Amino acid sequence: MDFLVAKADLHSCRFEDAPALEPEPGQALLRVDAFGLTSNNITYAMFGEAMSYWSFFPAEDGWGRVPVWGFAEVSASAVPELETGTRLFGYLPPSTELLVTPAHVSAHGFTDASAHRAALPPAYNRYARADADPLYDAEHEDEQMLLRPLFLTSYLIDDFLADSDFFSADTVVLSSASSKTASALAFQLSLRQGVAVVGLTSSRSAEFARTLGVYDHVLAYDQLESLPQGRAVYVDMAGDAELRAGVHGHFRDELAHSAVVGATHHDRMGQVPDSLPGPRPTFFFAPDRVTKRAADWGADGLQRRMADAWHPYVAWACSWLEVIHVHGRDAVQSAYLDLLDGRIDPAKAHVLSL
Repeated sequence: MDFLVAKADLHSCRFEDAPALEPEPGQALLRVDAFGLTSNNITYAMFGEAMSYWSFFPAEDGWGRVPVWGFAEVSASAVPELETGTRLFGYLPPSTELLVTPAHVSAHGFTDASAHRAALPPAYNRYARADADPLYDAEHEDEQMLLRPLFLTSYLIDDFLADSDFFSADTVVLSSASSKTASALAFQLSLRQGVAVVGLTSSRSAEFARTLGVYDHVLAYDQLESLPQGRAVYVDMAGDAELRAGVHGHFRDELAHSAVVGATHHDRMGQVPDSLPGPRPTFFFAPDRVTKRAADWGADGLQRRMADAWHPYVAWACSWLEVIHVHGRDAVQSAYLDLLDGRIDPAKAHVLSL
């Protein structure tokens, strides 16, 4: 069974019963156990064509399967090195099953070498064995499904900014401050000296963002005149054209860098005008940073560094995050539409299963 979304209208969605799959030699069948759903997944859908997110899990013409992160188990294997029952974490479709072609199989996991994924970013094609994953904790599987991909993006942005000496800025401004990606980045930045973190969010979410304790200042979107002066970096999680123009207009030439990360305000996206003051917004693509740091530190070195940062972050996130478990077609569709339309409390998140 597949959960399908119309590429031209993300509010149009349906379920499709698919035929049973059987692995051929060199293939394995994964049973999707559970997956998380956050604004990150809406970003995948919004940028589905531009960033090839729809290409990972093909569907019939005009429809797509929004990629999710979750756990799966090997239910059938025609790969000698991969045993049935192996529990894996990785990039999955919102479906009950996934057929993969495991390559580079090791004690740590494998890479899906299916032909249609060959040209796609390798970071999304890797499946980690739970029993050999330095970030895995059986007690925090929910948090891993919900927060690990967001944390990874935030960890890499923090690393990128620090590696760039924050472009000589002393302030980082984050939009959609109540979102889990923004708060994860704010958590990382709060551990650094010499940089102030300012969060921008809606009036109704401002108090929640303040209670997180990781922002130096939190402003509502209608308070841009209260932004500090001086050199700053803007990390845009909202994708709101009007908000972007306001931030750029406030800092103008003092805006050292403008990074585009997400689209929580997907209904207010717009073209970037040539007249926009300050630097041209640049899309931050996490897999490119993974490739760079894996080359710099080695794959194991990157994993160790992420694990060292991940565990204290999870301990902090557990202090405020409420996980909602839902099962079945109606519950999955309802959770998706609530998220798409911004009806999810920022202190809550869904773990789903079909």
